[in-house]
Amino acid sequence: MGVGKSTVGQLLAERLGVGYRDTDDDIVAEQGRAIAEIFVDEGEPAFRAIEKRAVLRALAEHQGVLALGGGAVLDEDTRTALTGQRVVYLSMDVEEAVKRTGLNAARPLLAVNPRKQWRELMEARRHLYEQIATAVVATDGRTPEEVTRAALDALELKTASPGGQPPDPRPEDVMASQVTRIQVGGTAGSEPYEVLVGRQLLGELGTLIGDRVKRVAVIHPEALAETGEALRADLVGQGFDAVAIQVPNAEEAKTAEVAAYCWKALGQSGFTRTDVVVGVGGGATTDLAGFVAATWLRGVRWIAIPTTVLAMVDAAVGGKTGINTAEGKNLVGAFHPPAGVLCDLAALDSLPVNDYVSGLAEVIKAGFIADPAILDLIESDPEAARTPAGPHTAELIERSIRVKAEVVSSDLKESGLREILNYGHTLGHAIEKNERYKWRHGAAVAVGMHFAAELGRLAGRLDDATADRHRTILEAVGLPLHYRYDQWPKLVENMKVDKKSRGDLLRFIVLDGLAKPTVLEGPDPAVLLAAYGEVGQ
Repeated sequence: MGVGKSTVGQLLAERLGVGYRDTDDDIVAEQGRAIAEIFVDEGEPAFRAIEKRAVLRALAEHQGVLALGGGAVLDEDTRTALTGQRVVYLSMDVEEAVKRTGLNAARPLLAVNPRKQWRELMEARRHLYEQIATAVVATDGRTPEEVTRAALDALELKTASPGGQPPDPRPEDVMASQVTRIQVGGTAGSEPYEVLVGRQLLGELGTLIGDRVKRVAVIHPEALAETGEALRADLVGQGFDAVAIQVPNAEEAKTAEVAAYCWKALGQSGFTRTDVVVGVGGGATTDLAGFVAATWLRGVRWIAIPTTVLAMVDAAVGGKTGINTAEGKNLVGAFHPPAGVLCDLAALDSLPVNDYVSGLAEVIKAGFIADPAILDLIESDPEAARTPAGPHTAELIERSIRVKAEVVSSDLKESGLREILNYGHTLGHAIEKNERYKWRHGAAVAVGMHFAAELGRLAGRLDDATADRHRTILEAVGLPLHYRYDQWPKLVENMKVDKKSRGDLLRFIVLDGLAKPTVLEGPDPAVLLAAYGEVGQ
């Protein structure tokens, strides 16, 4: 799995001037569903029976290059049918395998603990691979073209043509080296760090942790129990003394009680200043993990592995950590930048649509305050923007992270420029508190941006076209624009304890124009009410 057989198979077929066929593709076409779905719905034995039929049919019909699924040779009849054929076994070691496959739900047999399960699968299969192979070709450290040449040489086959362009590899065969690295500069005595964006990033975690670390704590929400345990077991396999700490889902994790529970776990594990905390999950989990790391022994290193759009573009970048209190959101916290952030886009593939869309609020915010190209990309196809399968997903996330990285690199502790990242958040946080944090953060911020746009318009700061653009783009992706009109008095009281307030003076981030954020201090209460009149229902 992940060895690159599809890419190499297509290259071989092209070099030999013959056709290419993949039994996995045959199965998907016949069944009308992904292989992972067959595993979940019917179990592995049922899938193997389907696979056996597909392999025997392909061997009878096809005369070119044929790629088989990694488990096809488990069947004795299949092994018998391969007798007399030229069979190439593409091999790789476990470290390379984990880099290429990672925590990928599309690979059902590697869904929980990739490193351990890959080893077990290989122990069960290697002798079968070697038994039927005409040639064994190692793929570690080789490009697909180099593997293809090695296979041709091993089989002593001559190519039909000397060159030819390689086909586009399938996404699952793309090497882990294709990663975008975004630098976040260190300020106020903090070290610079990198945000990595790509797929199959699991292999990067050990490098970020470092070889001088003994203990690692993986803080994860209940909803990601299997992922948290997979990371813990993987780290143990790398020689670390790792523990998994499960916390409640979403905002319920951001309490003093949960933080105290994490501190207790660190104490019982003998955590020292040279050890590392890893936070895997959404924004609430990374906020909590960063706060626990900031406060344990007055600060230990931590690494964020965000699994939602919101966490990737906002919560996990910038070093703002914290928990909520009854009086408001994020009122207790610390500025404690991570040692690194791994944004594995594969984590978004299984994200519920409402959670994915909620995260787009922070992406849209980055477009309005700094990078209008984000808005153009979303407006070009709003429906595609609502799904991780959209053509611009990686670019939207990377652009949003770059906006935040640039801001926090020059203002870690929110003494000036960093306030612009709170566009839409003053009212948004007030709504969240009023709803006892049952509303999604992105939904509340969307309403907050609508309010900020109307406030900027009524204050004579923002042109009508840009103000109206807020409504159209937020609505186009399915984010809310309105909140209850009768709650305005409560929202005003909530906003008075916002972190940007000075005494009783309310302060809002508004726009002087597209990508021109500024601060509006102490607006007339009548103007505030009029702006909310456009939002309230």
